[in-house]
Amino acid sequence: MPNDEDKRKGRWQGWTGPAGPAGSTNRWRFLIAYAAVGLVIILLLKGAFQTAPQAVPLSRFRTDVNQNAVDKVSFYSDSIEWTRKDGTLLKATLPINYDPTNDVKQLSDKGITVDAHPPSALTGFLLTWILPLGFIVVLYWFLIRRFAGGGAGAALNLGRKGVKIYDRKDMKTTFADVAGLDEPVEELKEIVEFLKTPKKYQRLGGRIPRGVLLLGPPGCGKTLLARAVAGEAQVPFFFMSGSEFVEMFVGLGAARVRELFNQAKEKAPCLVFLDELDTIGKSRAGALGGSLGSHDEREQTLNQLLVEMDGFDTSKGVIIMAATNRGDVLDPALLRPGRFDRQVIVDRPDLRGRDAILKVHARGVAIDRSVDLRVIAARTPGFTGADLANAINEAALLAARREKDSVGMGELEEAIDRVVAGLERKSRVLSEKERVIVANHEMGHALVALRSENADPVHRVSIIPRGAAALGMTMQRPLEDRYLLTEPELKDRLAILLGGRSAEEIVFARISTGAQNDLQVATDIAKAMVVEFGMSPKVGPLSFGSNGFRTPEGRPLFPGERPDISEDTARTVDAEVARLVNEAHDTAREILTRDRDLLHRLSKVLIAREVIEGKDLHEYVEGSLPIPTEDDLKREVEQRASENGQQKTEEIHPGPAIRQSAPPSESGLPAPAVPSRPD
Repeated sequence: MPNDEDKRKGRWQGWTGPAGPAGSTNRWRFLIAYAAVGLVIILLLKGAFQTAPQAVPLSRFRTDVNQNAVDKVSFYSDSIEWTRKDGTLLKATLPINYDPTNDVKQLSDKGITVDAHPPSALTGFLLTWILPLGFIVVLYWFLIRRFAGGGAGAALNLGRKGVKIYDRKDMKTTFADVAGLDEPVEELKEIVEFLKTPKKYQRLGGRIPRGVLLLGPPGCGKTLLARAVAGEAQVPFFFMSGSEFVEMFVGLGAARVRELFNQAKEKAPCLVFLDELDTIGKSRAGALGGSLGSHDEREQTLNQLLVEMDGFDTSKGVIIMAATNRGDVLDPALLRPGRFDRQVIVDRPDLRGRDAILKVHARGVAIDRSVDLRVIAARTPGFTGADLANAINEAALLAARREKDSVGMGELEEAIDRVVAGLERKSRVLSEKERVIVANHEMGHALVALRSENADPVHRVSIIPRGAAALGMTMQRPLEDRYLLTEPELKDRLAILLGGRSAEEIVFARISTGAQNDLQVATDIAKAMVVEFGMSPKVGPLSFGSNGFRTPEGRPLFPGERPDISEDTARTVDAEVARLVNEAHDTAREILTRDRDLLHRLSKVLIAREVIEGKDLHEYVEGSLPIPTEDDLKREVEQRASENGQQKTEEIHPGPAIRQSAPPSESGLPAPAVPSRPD
């Protein structure tokens, strides 16, 4: 008899009772297998002990009958078997629709035993009806299973397709994995407390918000926050993207919304997360201002979502969270109280937040002890959490490519440079003439930045081509996060942008196309100062917004919109924009004319070294560090060329000893840590 352990594990499958669903299934599988094996054994034994008849032509039967050599005859539907008087068993095949009546009469007259075996009625029924019907059923089942995943069969899924359900055991993300989002985390902790202890809020008559909307730029951690809420509350997590609701069949999106909410109610308390809500939640106002809306699949899906959010009770523990980076296009009905009553802004992290995010992403990376993540955080203003994670990963890949044991500061800075400006274009070889132009251009930016009172410190100047069109870069590193800009700071930025073109005018007495991006950015800043920020004495403290912009032909920049300014004001705006840009140009020319000798000498240093760090450049300008002479630079170039040639020779003919990886050349120095302006 089985013991308790056997019964619990399902080892006993006797007639006393099944051990559970899994045990019952295994028992039936064993029985079917045993029956099949037994049938095969019986057929094999029957074939082994039974004498098989010898196949002969039908004419042989006629001959044996005429010679009175036949003892017994058996007729079948398609063959005939007879036993000769000497005991030999023979068999012959009969023609189709053969009539054995005459043969039976002739054999009976001669006293030969005749036995007839008509076809079985069951066999005929199976072959005539069951086999074709079974073939049709199998074919139908195969087609349904084949096309149920998409196309016409997708309508049979009734919304189940696309819903990803993560059990509480699968949710490992917690608030400890979220960094740089202190305010959103504090807002969402209340949701976690409600999912854990709803009675705490219900005893005073409070009602938890039905929906929580996460708003913010891409890559700031909205989905991570939702997973952390589910992980902290230890509840099932329903995940579905807005695009998965909309397909070619009308009504399928609404059916999926109903199915999603039904499943959520069955597994309450739980968290339902809808990513990219703007896909189905766009405003229903049509081109005529809402008088005629669009009646398509998205609108039906949105209507069903609005109905479902009104129809469920939060006391059951179902919380709806959604994320979007386009909150301005959402339908007002989604944002009213009772649906998405709480909106949480998930913005780009500040300096302290970036430092915390870098520490989180550096947990699983071998970071060198000399790396200061605070410095990296200071060099990456405007980076999102996804950007910082990408920078850490790129740095780890670079260190592995260089066969290093840990990720150093150089790899991190070069990885940030890759994220900002693109890969280093070593294949783009500039001519000597172009290198001189680019070096003077970039040094013009750097010198104007160093001489400007309200400019950020220069971090690095480089003439290494990067990305699609950047021939050189002048990078500035902000000392802190800035949320306001004053008029003197904006004017200094204009002067720095015009420094490259001014340097070309002073050194070569001509200009090149390299200042195209500088002029575009400078014009946009000047236009914003006049039209949006009210920094023009002639226009006054007025803001016209984007509707005030016009094309060169005088037409509104955005067709169909009424311009907010008259033609006279537009001419005044154009004149003020030109004035600001020309004043910045004059300021840059004045600075570079005064430092023309310094511009000439530092440009030669940049040509020889390709990269100058901001600290060295500042010391050159201040005079605390002597500027290398032409002979010194020539020796540096020759020494670097010989080292590169020796390194290439070693790579082609490596010795038997194991070589250490060579340090990166100066052309591969670390890159900027802040978004920069490539020329």
